[in-house]
Amino acid sequence: MKFYNIVIKYRLWLSLVAIALAVLVHYNSGFWPAFILYFLGVIGLLSHFLIGPMRLIQEPMESGNIDEVKKIMKSIWFPGLLIKPIRSTYYTVQGNLAMMEQDFDTAEKHLKKSSSLGAPMKEAEGANKLQLGMMAMQKGNMKEGEGYIRAALRAGIPDKESEAVAYLSMCQIFMNKREFRAAKDFFRKAKACKPTTKQVVDQIKEIEKYISRIPG
Repeated sequence: MKFYNIVIKYRLWLSLVAIALAVLVHYNSGFWPAFILYFLGVIGLLSHFLIGPMRLIQEPMESGNIDEVKKIMKSIWFPGLLIKPIRSTYYTVQGNLAMMEQDFDTAEKHLKKSSSLGAPMKEAEGANKLQLGMMAMQKGNMKEGEGYIRAALRAGIPDKESEAVAYLSMCQIFMNKREFRAAKDFFRKAKACKPTTKQVVDQIKEIEKYISRIPG
């Protein structure tokens, strides 16, 4: 696996070396002896620009090495050339990096690009739309937020913590709309997810203090 990662990391330069050697062999011995080198070089170049080094971000992401993730992302010079599923993942990661830096405008721009391309996995699409919904709510655009969060729930959200956040957000939206029955229904669904994250649990406890006294 490490060898494969090294090949991906240096694939561009290895491909250029292979083509340079192919030209040299072609000049001295003809095309067919150089064919395999041409083939490897061209395949390497195509995979570098069409697939990129996205595979390399998994390990630093899991270990929390965000600087290494940023370095890998910067090595993708032409994201527009990436094939559609890879490009979608690229923009999702860029959006998440921007959110970490609290650059919500840039995050929204990247996540919308990813959403328009369609996520490679339906669960990733759900997570993407949930993030867009949360950002819309932060800007006070409840209607847009509701649309994105509904779409996230339809697509499927990959973990119960995020699903609870989605239902709590819908609860908040319907509380603001004074549609209390629907708000209570979403609150019950949020509790049913049995979240354990302190922030989500605290939010549930806070809402629970007064939601039972609300009519509907």
